[in-house]
Amino acid sequence: MKIVPASGDALIVVDMQSDFLPGGNLAVAGGNDIIPLLNHYMAYFAAHQLPVFATRCWHPSNHCSFQAQGGIWPPHCIAGSKGAAFHPDLELPINTHIISKATTQEKDAYSGFTDTQLNELLQSLAIQRVFIGGIATEYCVFNTVKDALRFHYTTFILEDAVGAINQRPEDGQQALEEMIHLGARSIHYEELAP
Repeated sequence: MKIVPASGDALIVVDMQSDFLPGGNLAVAGGNDIIPLLNHYMAYFAAHQLPVFATRCWHPSNHCSFQAQGGIWPPHCIAGSKGAAFHPDLELPINTHIISKATTQEKDAYSGFTDTQLNELLQSLAIQRVFIGGIATEYCVFNTVKDALRFHYTTFILEDAVGAINQRPEDGQQALEEMIHLGARSIHYEELAP
């Protein structure tokens, strides 16, 4: 059965930044592979005049998640840096809503909802269903989906347009299964009505 996006729907593209893609400081192997599909999703939503959101990590240079500050990650997505920029192949619609997260030194944020205006913006646009893709499946995508469900949005996970770090080979698949268990619905691009 085809899914027909309509008024009340929004697309959320999670953290498609250069540092999270091959060649970046915290690269998801094969992360570039989902860019063409995300571009298709964004073009579809734009053509149907539905809002597109793009989250990004926008860290200070001494962010608490960095190893030098006792965190677990190498420095990445430092605000204003080349690594924090959206990947140049990502075709963001001109009116994309940009959501910056983890912008203060002392607090990390995997979810696009944590200490941002995302929920308020979605509510102001009378959004009821969200379609979420991007990277990384088991971190920022997982936590954004979890919060979307917590805020009572009907939530679709774009299974063909997410990428996992997979520190353990099964991490991404386990995260997908957990999101579905929590109430998200997995979809693929061809399930959208033309």
